[in-house]
Parts: sequence; structure tokens; C-alpha cells
Amino acid sequence: MTPLTPPPAPLDVSPSHRSRPRLRALTAGLLAAAVLGAPAPTAAESAESSESSESSESPASVESSGSAEETVTSASSRQASARGRLVRVSVMASGLDVPWDVRPIGGRTLLLTQRDTATLHTWRRGVVRRVRFPSRQVWVSGETGLMGLEVDPRFQRNRRFYTCQGATRSGGAHDVRVIAWRLSKDATRAGRPEVLLKGIPATSGRHGGCRLTVTSNGALLVGTGDAATSSNPQDTTSLGGKTLRLNRATGRPWPTNPWPDARSKKRRYVLTYGHRNVQGVMQRRNGTLWSIEHGSYRDDEVNLLRKGGNYGWDPGPGYDESVPMTDHSLPGRQRSARWRSGEPTIAPSGGTFVGGREWGPLKGTMAVAALKGSQMLFLRFDSDNRLTRVRAPRALKQHGRLRTVVQLPGGSLVALTSNGDGDDEMLRIRPGA
Repeated sequence: MTPLTPPPAPLDVSPSHRSRPRLRALTAGLLAAAVLGAPAPTAAESAESSESSESSESPASVESSGSAEETVTSASSRQASARGRLVRVSVMASGLDVPWDVRPIGGRTLLLTQRDTATLHTWRRGVVRRVRFPSRQVWVSGETGLMGLEVDPRFQRNRRFYTCQGATRSGGAHDVRVIAWRLSKDATRAGRPEVLLKGIPATSGRHGGCRLTVTSNGALLVGTGDAATSSNPQDTTSLGGKTLRLNRATGRPWPTNPWPDARSKKRRYVLTYGHRNVQGVMQRRNGTLWSIEHGSYRDDEVNLLRKGGNYGWDPGPGYDESVPMTDHSLPGRQRSARWRSGEPTIAPSGGTFVGGREWGPLKGTMAVAALKGSQMLFLRFDSDNRLTRVRAPRALKQHGRLRTVVQLPGGSLVALTSNGDGDDEMLRIRPGA
């Protein structure tokens, strides 16, 4: 392992960087409004060269809730009492640079990754500190770097956490890997890496996925991207464009996956296939598993995951992004999305199901962070997992691109922005008054 260097001084977490992301978000909104009603782009025009090129308005399916979604326009009003609003938002940290994922680790401390710098950090009481971590061993390109993060349910005893990250293979090629780490007791150093899964395909870094969650049965669920390679999504011997399940202790395929005895070892890991670029994976209280996925120029998706299910993305030959996200002309059965953005897309990313009575009308909804849309959707599904309502609080449209959202043990939500250039924030979201 490459020797680790001492961590630098804590990041600046003062609110001095907050004006630039708000201005960027406002500018993006005005530009999007100016082009509403424009004709659909061609497939060649719509195929994004990188994630940062995706910028657009929210879908028409977002339902307004009137005064409960009152617009917030200043830092002081964001911090003030929010009577009549669905949520209250405050800034926990600023000066971050493309943070990708975050998890609580106890002691009122959070652990977070930053994709492009491939750095690992802790947050505690408003102070962000860099953890000693072998950043130079992470392959960073385009949408790939240090991405998904998950903490072991027994973290207080074993100090174990997991990352999904770009890597360099022997010979100079690249892939995406799931790696287990141990965090030192003082939370200053990550060590003892164990590669649980490698060979998730990578090309230029486009469509690198990659989100992680530990489900209630102890499995590690992984959402991957298709590496912008047309054959990957429908090929069940490829780990790209899939959701995968594995044993988080050993890295072996989860025994109840649909093809546990397949001749191809990679196929044994597959839970679902036919995905384009999975950005979020989560479990609902009723035990169901869900994913969030980037569309092409249309139809971002939220999917209910069914064992062995085909979700219908098949852009071959070539990489033809004019095909439907769920192509029902393919052989066999294709699973339809439970929510779609329509056209244009909003680039939804990480998400979580919201629990706690204090959340009132948002209790039980799926909170979904959106990059292009610069907003957060709260999707309500009924007991049969059918969509019944979508809300988008205006208080969460003031911070630019939103990368992910997680719920803390105390009930608050924490969201990360993804504006880049050191303009990113960590946001605390509480129920409105």
C-alpha cells in the first residue's frame, strides 16, 4: 500500500462559500426556464459526455403543495423559523468539493467521501477533518472516483466500513471495486483494506455507479453503472448495469441470489439487470428493495427490485441512447419503473426512506436527491408500492445540485450538494413547523 501522509488541517466549514452555489442554482433555473418547450434533442445531442453536462428543469409530474413549499431566498430565512413549510434547511459544512456519500458512525460523527479528490473525511460539531486514506490508489476519471459508502451495522465493535471506488488493474486497465476498511478508534486513519468485489466494468469513467447499502438480512447491496458499454446491461455475466448482492464479511455472492450455481462466478452476484446507471439503492420498512437510476435524455427511474428482474435497458448495437429506458420489445418480461421523470430528466441520485412521526406528511416517503433538477423529491408509495404523490419542497431548491440524502439516528436528514469547485455543502434537513 502507498505510504499515507499526515492529514491536512481541517476544511473551512464557515458559511462564506454559500453564495456561489445559490447563484449557480438560480442561473441554472433561469436558463432551464428559457428553454422550456424546446424540441427534444436527438440521440447524439442528448448523450451526455459526463455527469456535469446534465442540467435541466424538474419534471411536470412534480406536484405542488402550495404554501407548504414556500420559496426561501436568503441565508437568514433558511435558518429562521419555517412555519408552514414542509422542511427546514441549515448548512452543517461548506467548502466541500464533490462529496459523494455520507454515513453516521456514532458519537455525533459523520463519515463522508469526496469523489474527485478521492478523500475520506469526518464531520463532528461543524468541523470537517481529513482521514488518512490511500487516495492515490483510487482511479479518478469523469463520473468515477471515491463514490459509495456504507458503515457496517456492527461498526461500534468492528470499525468496519465499505467503499465503492475506481481502481487500476494490472496492465493499466481500470475497474470499479467494493472494498472493506477499518477506521481507527480515533477516526483519523483508514486501514486493513479487503477487496470484496472487483471487475465492475469501467471505460472512460462514465456511468461508474456506484451506491452501497447493507440490507436487513445482512447482505451488501451494490448498484452499478453500465460503463456506457451497450452489451453490459443485458449480459448477466457482466457486473455492469446491475444490482448485486454479496456477503459483506467474505465478498462471496449472496446465497439466495437468482443464479447461485451459475458457471460464471460474476453471474452469481447478480440480483437484477438491465440498468443504465444506478445511483441509489435502499430498503423500505416493508422489506422491499429499491434503486434510483439515471435516464438518457428521458425517463430517470425509481425501480422496485425483483429477484432476477430485467429492467429493460439495452442500448446496443453501438450505444444508442434513443432506445427506451425500459424496452418492452426485448424477449421475456421487463420490469417497469415505479416513478419516471419523463422528458427532460432531472438526474436523481442517492435517496432514503424517511422514518419518524415528526415528519408528518413526509413520513414514509422516499427522499430523492436530484442533480440536474437541483431539488429533492419526496415520493409517496402506497402499501402495494404504487406511486401516489410527489412533493418537491422549495427550501431544497436553493443549494444547487443535490447528490444524496441519508437519515440520521435522531431523525434529521443530511444531504450533500455536488456543485464542484469547492462550493459544496452538507445540509441538515428537519421537518417544517
